Amino acid sequence: MSRPSVAIVTLGCARNEVDSDELAGRLDAGGLALTADPASASAVLVNTCGFIEQAKQESIDAVLALHDEGPSAPAVIAVGCLAERYGAELAAALPEADAVLGFDDYPDIASRVRAVLGGDAPAPHVPRDRRTLLPIAPVERAEQRGRSAARPTRRRLDSGPVAALKLATGCDRRCSFCAIPTFRGSFVSRPPDEVVDELEWLGDHGVREALLVSENTTSYGKDLGDIRLLEQLLPRLAAVPGIERVRLSYLQPAEMRPSLIDAVARTPGVVPYFDLSFQHSSPRVLRRMRRFGSTEHFLALLDQVRAAAPHAGVRSNVIVGFPGESEDDVAELEAFLSDAGLDAVGVFGYSDEDGTEASSFPDQVDPDEVAARVDRVAGLADALVSARAQERVGQTVSVLVTEPGIGMAEHQGPDVDGVTVLPDDGHVPVGSIVRATVTATDGVDLTARLVPTP
Repeated sequence: MSRPSVAIVTLGCARNEVDSDELAGRLDAGGLALTADPASASAVLVNTCGFIEQAKQESIDAVLALHDEGPSAPAVIAVGCLAERYGAELAAALPEADAVLGFDDYPDIASRVRAVLGGDAPAPHVPRDRRTLLPIAPVERAEQRGRSAARPTRRRLDSGPVAALKLATGCDRRCSFCAIPTFRGSFVSRPPDEVVDELEWLGDHGVREALLVSENTTSYGKDLGDIRLLEQLLPRLAAVPGIERVRLSYLQPAEMRPSLIDAVARTPGVVPYFDLSFQHSSPRVLRRMRRFGSTEHFLALLDQVRAAAPHAGVRSNVIVGFPGESEDDVAELEAFLSDAGLDAVGVFGYSDEDGTEASSFPDQVDPDEVAARVDRVAGLADALVSARAQERVGQTVSVLVTEPGIGMAEHQGPDVDGVTVLPDDGHVPVGSIVRATVTATDGVDLTARLVPTP
């Protein structure tokens, strides 16, 4: 008898990609077959995103698109952040989903899927603030979570040369616009040996670049008693056989420190890439966001980065239209972006998130004005990052080939920062790292000519 088959559709960030790999490993270990084709599957897991309104709608649309009333239609099961965040409320509002499962269902996901296929769907959970599940003091958390717990089984759903590797889960910051800590929980680092073991496994399975992910990578190690543990871990990760490049994501500007800048800039095998989540540069707006910094502070931080690595890649995200944001605040953000020399900028319009402090602020910006500010700042950002890319013409860059004729330079993060086109790269295998001279640009994308091998 053939095994029931399951397809996984992943939405949202790289952290969700890791979760999907772990779900795949558990499903496989539980006797279910994995398929890449949702149409032929017995069940489809939709790993949803619950971060911002647009992402939530995309998740709901994905469930609706997979729903079919026919007798051979797959069961559609919602998992991930949206399912965790809304639970029973989502199940009631989205009857097209055959089940809505939360994070606590993941260890027994195979049995949960079998129950759904047998017509007995598990009851959706009632959401709770997951920050309350761990002690407030970070150093007490490892024991409560269980240091000896087995590392989740992982099965890669993507065969490409780049893979995300989770350093930690959760977040202890209290940004007034963000609901992530309530459904991802408090910050918990993975033990270093566990991270190294998983990277060794990834290196054995074709990965050449590891993208280190978490909700706040700069906090890694604080709950293990050493806030500088990441600086010690990076050389170990870069030395893993088969791994050519290690890249960090989501660095909190307020927690950056000289030792970490030096480790990222100067550790062989770690790419000089700084994913700094500025969110804004006006001190007044940042304080209302419950964040820290200013235009002056952020520019000084960028000076430190470029003193350590002159050609470092720097990307960021900013929010416009935050409650109380004035025209002067927008002008200050524009001035900061003009001086910052960033390689990539994501511009997002503010929208209320359920349960966040900012959703109760009285001085909301009119949605039409938010949209106008997004267009204005995004237009400026596009021009600035295009100009920054143009500055790299003539430079020789190191490029990881991710598909025939296409790759990522060190300053280009996967999926978000553009690509490098190698017109003469038809013979270089995917997964190779080559040196190439930049000859032209198209927005953030580069065109480069291979440097002949001596």
